[in-house]
Amino acid sequence: MTEAQKSRIAFLGLGHMGLPMAKNLVAAGNEVHGFDLVPAAIEAAQAAGIPIAASGADAVADADVVITMFPAGRHVIDAYRTELLAAARPDTLFIESSTIAVDEARAAHALALAAGHRNVDAPVSGGVVGAENGTLAFMVGGSDDDFAAALPVLEVMGKRIVHCGGPGLGQAAKVCNNMVLAVSQIAVAEAFVLGERLGLEHQALFDVVSQASGQCWSITTNCPVPGPVPTSPANRDYQPGFAGALMAKDLGLALQAIDQTSTDARMGRLAQQLYAAFAAGEGASRDFSGIITDIRDGSV
Repeated sequence: MTEAQKSRIAFLGLGHMGLPMAKNLVAAGNEVHGFDLVPAAIEAAQAAGIPIAASGADAVADADVVITMFPAGRHVIDAYRTELLAAARPDTLFIESSTIAVDEARAAHALALAAGHRNVDAPVSGGVVGAENGTLAFMVGGSDDDFAAALPVLEVMGKRIVHCGGPGLGQAAKVCNNMVLAVSQIAVAEAFVLGERLGLEHQALFDVVSQASGQCWSITTNCPVPGPVPTSPANRDYQPGFAGALMAKDLGLALQAIDQTSTDARMGRLAQQLYAAFAAGEGASRDFSGIITDIRDGSV
């Protein structure tokens, strides 16, 4: 990002993902003002040197770019309607990086345009590690011009930025990606449990699958057993990472899309059922790879 491209950015939602993303924007020389409703998130942001506005409206008032990272679509729509769009200067670029339903992303886009602003949906993949290292993947939906305007900001926080098409299609790509991720994480967990019961050492199974046709991110990065991948959540008692509650939420969005499109997606439906059961217990706050413990004891 050149000097001419540096921006005044409002970052709303400074949780596990949002805070490191905001810190990377600051490190790149942008003027960032944050806001969050959670006191602990505010304290962490202040400790990281990020100025905190008195409200969301105050944060966006002088911003060139507004980035939102909220828990659910209803929070995005409500914030857009009640304060953010009215408080922002005309033609502000809103980058919506929460993971929400496709129709919610399109509703947010329509609200932004009606208020005289620009908008892209830009959900992320890569987890907390990717947020910290600035290596996230962004899936972006919006016009060509708005994508071009958002790109310099996204490139500070991510390594791979893909323009997926018009409004809502970034969220469509995210829903599809996370359905694949959930199914593969379950399959890897089941394989390790089966390997254990057949007498295979974890390292031996990892050495085979990680270099064979079963190779996938769920084994090479997010390996669900301690040992083979030292940086995986399994080596820190399944601290997220990406929490089971969030995977359950994302699969709920996938199920909604499956039903709306009458898609025959049996593996996606089963993954949603398993992660809903996992998140109903201790899995809500554990990394989603921790589902292996429930597979071992048959509780999902």
